[in-house]
Amino acid sequence: MDKITLGPMPYMSVMPTVLVGANVKGKANYMTAAWATVACMAPPMVCVALNKARYTAKGIEENKSFSLNIPSAQHVVETDHCGLVSGSQEDKSKVFTSFYGKLKTVPLAKECPVNIECKLFSEVDCGSHVLYVGEVVEIHADKACLTDGKPDVAKIHPIVYSQATYFDIGKPVEKAFSAGKKYTKK
Repeated sequence: MDKITLGPMPYMSVMPTVLVGANVKGKANYMTAAWATVACMAPPMVCVALNKARYTAKGIEENKSFSLNIPSAQHVVETDHCGLVSGSQEDKSKVFTSFYGKLKTVPLAKECPVNIECKLFSEVDCGSHVLYVGEVVEIHADKACLTDGKPDVAKIHPIVYSQATYFDIGKPVEKAFSAGKKYTKK
């Protein structure tokens, strides 16, 4: 395979699409983001990078909490809408039905199969973006999307983002921590 250099950029081939939820000035707000991932196992933490100018960032700063809501492919239109308009210009509190969990300070989108409720652990100024690290307080999941008591990606149908396009999850390829056992040295 021939390789060429592309220059430095924040490229990841695929990223999860999430709705970042935060109350801003007492009102639920959701924004679409793809720069989110797991940050730590013990204690459980997740993180999301938001541009400093984002309206949602104000709510995270104000309440020291946020949610990462995992939308399913059936809500791609509503999810993309929340990334096209700013909460400073349009009230997005009715795009999804909000409910509140343990913290009582962060909106969770009822239509999303999985909601991750977080209290702000730390924030890192990375330049154009701030990386918000949240300690997971609770996971809220629809019973219908669980298998053996755990969220099942095949039932959730999460939206995957890659190069300005949304994708649904395809079929499984192999089991992690197992497929590599088939490797034979050449």
